[in-house]
Amino acid sequence: MTSGMTQATPSRTAEIEAGQVLHAPTTAEQRTARIMGAWFLGTILFSVPAFWFYDPLLNHAGYVLGGGHDTRVGVGAVLEILLAISGIATAVVIFPIARRVNESVALGYVACRTVESILILIGVLSLLSVVALRQDLSTAGVQGPAQLPLVDVARSLLAVHDQTALLGPQFCAGLGNGILLGYLMWRSRLLPRPMVMVGLIGGPLAVLAGVGVVVGAWDISDGLPVALTAPEALWELSLSVWLLTKGFRPSPVLTGRPAK
Repeated sequence: MTSGMTQATPSRTAEIEAGQVLHAPTTAEQRTARIMGAWFLGTILFSVPAFWFYDPLLNHAGYVLGGGHDTRVGVGAVLEILLAISGIATAVVIFPIARRVNESVALGYVACRTVESILILIGVLSLLSVVALRQDLSTAGVQGPAQLPLVDVARSLLAVHDQTALLGPQFCAGLGNGILLGYLMWRSRLLPRPMVMVGLIGGPLAVLAGVGVVVGAWDISDGLPVALTAPEALWELSLSVWLLTKGFRPSPVLTGRPAK
């Protein structure tokens, strides 16, 4: 399962769990843990403020006809671009270690995070398109009834953003961070299993919340889907804090000396 298990000879005092020798993380592996934690923290820090910056535009199709807060919306777009980069980075940085557990699942995690980031960027593009329409309209000096079709166009672009938020951070985060990453962390023992269990439970619940929105059972902002998504959010926050402060735990997939 791992080349690290052949690089050190287990001693009688080595910690044994389920018949596997647990190896302490090397300096490089602990550095990987903290880099991953920093990227995960970045996904939280970049995502939450973005919606505040977007507030003048979100759910306001008339923005395309108004004076506009283009700089504010632009800052939100930059934050979401950084969010997309952070999302891919969380999967790429852990891949060399995660592949020792299960290469197919590790690749699936990278793919899932990549799809999520692409959807986020599509949402950013839709909002920036509304801003561009507003600027073009202002420059052209279009007045009167000729402006009205642009409101429908803006409403369509805002709807695209809403759906990318559902398909990306809702579905892909639940599947990727909750189920796939949770499985990799559970099998590897790199993180405390009670904390990982929150992700393994929260991932399917987040996907269920998204399915409910798609089939019309509830709105994404209703109390039930928010509650269903809360364990996934808690898992991602606790994951980032643990990795930044403590790093990896001894694991059979690491390459250091056997843990005493």
